Amino acid sequence: MKQPQYLNRFEIRFSGLGGQGIITLGKIMGQGLALGHGYSVTQTQSYGPEARGGSSKCDLVISSDGISYPKAENLDLLVALSQEACNSYYPYLKQGGALVVESDLVRQVPTNKFLGLPFTALAKDRIGIPQAMNTIVLGALSHLLPFVQQRAMRKSLEEVLPARIREINTKAFNLGHRLAKKNWGDDAGAIWREDQTLGVEIKR
Repeated sequence: MKQPQYLNRFEIRFSGLGGQGIITLGKIMGQGLALGHGYSVTQTQSYGPEARGGSSKCDLVISSDGISYPKAENLDLLVALSQEACNSYYPYLKQGGALVVESDLVRQVPTNKFLGLPFTALAKDRIGIPQAMNTIVLGALSHLLPFVQQRAMRKSLEEVLPARIREINTKAFNLGHRLAKKNWGDDAGAIWREDQTLGVEIKR
């Protein structure tokens, strides 16, 4: 089980195409971190003029204390679910930050230090619902982020979903968590503990 952690300021950007559930992903994770983990969280979002196919991004700033500035500018984690998003937002990733990509859609990664899974194909082939892709991402990040408790995040997910889609999305969440652990390693979140400038500390 992960240790409780103090966060000075941790910035996440979810980015991709309209229709990938970027905004929903950010809202669910933000709510889970605020209500399920007790962190202060701000969320900002933007998307292109097209509901589907246009660009979309959602930022979270997470802290154990109050947040003086709500917008993300120096990212600790960038989640890029399209090539355009990766190209546009990679320059905002701080040194030592982590890049997570949709490995089928982001073929030209600007660094050899990244983590990827074919989230879209997994949603289609393993879950049977392409729209569950963002929930698979949520499950994967619940393994990766050292301050996220899997059980608390899954509970928050189940609380916000309508009953008719709760079971399938719980399955998607568990799949993402399981495959991240298998492919990224048991302690993938150690990358942040190696650089305390990222604002993550373990409370012993």
